Amino acid sequence: MTSSRSNAGAPREPDLPPYQVVLAETDWGSFQMPVGSGEDVPKVLTQLLEPDPKVQVTALQELRELVGHQNTIYEATAPAAMYVAAILTHPAAMMRRPYGDIPIRATLLGWLASTLHDASDEIVARNEEYWPDFAPDTTVAAFRELRPMLYRAVAPFLQDSHKNVYEAAVIAALILAEHPALAEDRDHLAWHARRILDTSSYEPNRRVAWKALKTWGHHPPGPEPLSEKVEDWEPHSDGNGDLEPPF
Repeated sequence: MTSSRSNAGAPREPDLPPYQVVLAETDWGSFQMPVGSGEDVPKVLTQLLEPDPKVQVTALQELRELVGHQNTIYEATAPAAMYVAAILTHPAAMMRRPYGDIPIRATLLGWLASTLHDASDEIVARNEEYWPDFAPDTTVAAFRELRPMLYRAVAPFLQDSHKNVYEAAVIAALILAEHPALAEDRDHLAWHARRILDTSSYEPNRRVAWKALKTWGHHPPGPEPLSEKVEDWEPHSDGNGDLEPPF
């Protein structure tokens, strides 16, 4: 269970930069933001490394509003996602949330999955259907091109022993694997998708797994989860509730 395989002679995708590089070399102030200023984003990102899990979870909630307001991909979304992916191995990601004994890493992966869903094939196709006269969104396209890089950061956690980390990693990986460069990983990921359908009780995550199997020709079992009003559903923070902490 490894990261994306590459064909012999194929150009290698660039590696994910260290989080310090993303933070320092991104011109945050140049971004147009839905709320606040792009200069607010680095402060929130650094709070994800605080030793207080309450601060970390609150920062993720604020980050969602800053770079994913109304489920939209903005210029700042891509570097923010790169930063979150780059800190998955940081010791701060091993902190436990003050409820549910769930690692912050599960919440980080869940944030990635939810953000990736906003630029998924399904959402892009739906937007093109509803607003056919709109020009293609270059910001969304650029974000979607990061999927192979982000996949390599997520893939190691497909082996994680913690149920919440594992499930969040699988959901993120399934959405990332929509990228053509990751087509060879789909058969491998199909096993994980079936495991989610067998073990998860969280219907939005089950739907992501079911849709991946169907799209990839793996004949998912049973009817599609959440087949009605699916536009109201998306993969959640970690399959166990909102990012908003109950304190």
